[in-house]
Amino acid sequence: MESLGGGFRHTIAMKISPQWLRDFVDLNVNYHQVADDLTLAGIAVESVSGEGDGTIFEMDITTNRPDAMNHYGVARECSAIYDLPLRPIEPQLPAPFRPGEDARPPFPIDIQDEQGCARFTARIIRDLTVKPSPEKIVRQLGWLDQRAINNAVDATNYTLWEMGKPTHVFDLDLLEGGKIVVRRARDGEVLKTLDGVERKLTSDDLVVADAKKPVGLAGTMGGFDTMITEKTRNILIESAWWDPVTVRKMSRRHGLHTDASHRFERGADYESTVLSADRVAELILQSGGGELVRGHIDVIARRLDQAPVVLHLSEVQRILGEELATTEILRILRRLGFELIPEPGEEPEFTVQVPSWRLDVEREIDVIEEIARLHGYDKFANTLPAYVGAVVERPGAEKEKRLRTSLLALGYDEAISLTFISHQDAETFSSVPVIELANPLSEEASVMRTSMVPGMLSMLAYNLNRGSNNVRLFEAGNVFEAAGEKTAEFKRICLGTTGNALSPSVHQAARALSFFDLKGDVETLLAAFQHAGIEYKADASDYYHPGRSACAVLDGEVVAQFGQIHPEIAAGRKLKQDIFVAEIYLDRLYKRGLREVRYEPLPRYPAVERDFSFIFDDSVEFAKMEKAVAGLGLGELRSFVPVEIFRGGSIPAGKYSLLLRATFQSGERTLREDEVGKWSKEIVRALERLGGTLRAS
Repeated sequence: MESLGGGFRHTIAMKISPQWLRDFVDLNVNYHQVADDLTLAGIAVESVSGEGDGTIFEMDITTNRPDAMNHYGVARECSAIYDLPLRPIEPQLPAPFRPGEDARPPFPIDIQDEQGCARFTARIIRDLTVKPSPEKIVRQLGWLDQRAINNAVDATNYTLWEMGKPTHVFDLDLLEGGKIVVRRARDGEVLKTLDGVERKLTSDDLVVADAKKPVGLAGTMGGFDTMITEKTRNILIESAWWDPVTVRKMSRRHGLHTDASHRFERGADYESTVLSADRVAELILQSGGGELVRGHIDVIARRLDQAPVVLHLSEVQRILGEELATTEILRILRRLGFELIPEPGEEPEFTVQVPSWRLDVEREIDVIEEIARLHGYDKFANTLPAYVGAVVERPGAEKEKRLRTSLLALGYDEAISLTFISHQDAETFSSVPVIELANPLSEEASVMRTSMVPGMLSMLAYNLNRGSNNVRLFEAGNVFEAAGEKTAEFKRICLGTTGNALSPSVHQAARALSFFDLKGDVETLLAAFQHAGIEYKADASDYYHPGRSACAVLDGEVVAQFGQIHPEIAAGRKLKQDIFVAEIYLDRLYKRGLREVRYEPLPRYPAVERDFSFIFDDSVEFAKMEKAVAGLGLGELRSFVPVEIFRGGSIPAGKYSLLLRATFQSGERTLREDEVGKWSKEIVRALERLGGTLRAS
């Protein structure tokens, strides 16, 4: 099934003035109606504040729509919604040079990195006066909480919010060598940016430089040494197209997120460099006078051409489930700036030329989405797609349901953490090859998680830091590892708990959680699955406390490891309480079926208990004793459990005393004393074969 829009997109909050929109389109509806209609068309207005000319829309723009992150872009949407003409931005400047005049560029631009900078446009103004901006510009920038600086800088800021194109102005007299060079920085070069911070550059940085030094961090922030001041008399206006990936990496490397980088990271309009430079020049000339040096400086390093899209009207009807008039389709797309050329043939179709500002439109389905959202999603009938078949449950769904139900009953709350972790956490909590993210959110989330423990520790820390000292959480999800050219995913459930096992009350004192509380929870979960035998081995991973951790082994296969997190790791994460974690390997556990719940009547005949006090070497674990006694095949043996353990006193070093209790019972008759005595002797001999010594009663 095809979907409109191609998946989930993040959103960006920004302010838009509906009064400013009237500069471009004659809106004859009230602002609240405009807000509702924009939202229905996919340009979400989260809230409306203020009144009259001071009304402000708090917008929620998806990151794939940088064209709508400005007033002209939103006005274009209004033009399509209300079928109103859109007034173009047409700067009024002195006429360009005439034939016979010197057509050489007044200031050379040398683009040495064609990948990072596809186009660089500049205009030069001489003999201007730098002073405060006109009242209109100050007022309109104030609507958006933008501080006015001076007429030259404000012109670039105004153009940014008007048409969405970041620009920059340099003091021309402070550019050395009489040219601009777009290049990669040299390792060790230093640039003091407009915020007053000296930034050490590397060859990964793309800079705007003069003949001697960097004067701006491309697409991010200009340089302090060439900024506009009251002494400035000559300026160079820059309007360029910067590579989104290059800007994004620089912005994160320097911790510098600006209005300019925000837009260049998402893809700027390649064709708007000349228009935006002219608009800035117009605004400066209107307020500060001066002489515009004739002729554009427009250097194109490489072309960015968008491929046309073929639109079939039959496909529009198939996807939308409703036949729209051709005139309506053409009206919507032309209002949005698309050009449509009819193609000959039996089936009606058009070649659609995508406008340069719509980088998100690449396929026919994207064009159909534009038609649907501007026609109005609310105008389509509510229908469900036809479906023939039955619901197929996911493999393991019943097993997962049983585990979730058990965990909730044990007092755990389900939580969800990020699927990404840091390299350091990957090394600490696993040893498998990692999957690097091509575009990580941060260094702390640069690889796909190879373990769920880091996320669980972060969630426990989050609760502890906010005063919740008794926490029980679980998370079900996948871990990932590299497998050659492919990736492998494995299902896991991670439990995390800290605090008290028993809360204090008038009836009892508080008792802190211990390893055995967590072990009991793990046993409860594993008891739901079929297995012949289970044992616990003290060989959990190094990030667990060596004396308070174990692995659970079902029929010879490790299906879980659990215990207290190693004190050094807990201290490194500033966890001030003992933290207990369990990891259950669902891909292994799900190989086994669920145990069928069976009910039996209570036995009518009494049970008989026998206690055995033995001395064992420390190396002999109860699991070995349990296995040895189970191997006797005593049908009437109902349970065999440890009751008391004792070390020290008369017990030699390296040994311990253990009191064991066996319970015998028959469902058919009362057991005889000689039978119980015989079975007891067999148990004693089995334990003696393990090296145990029966203590005198």
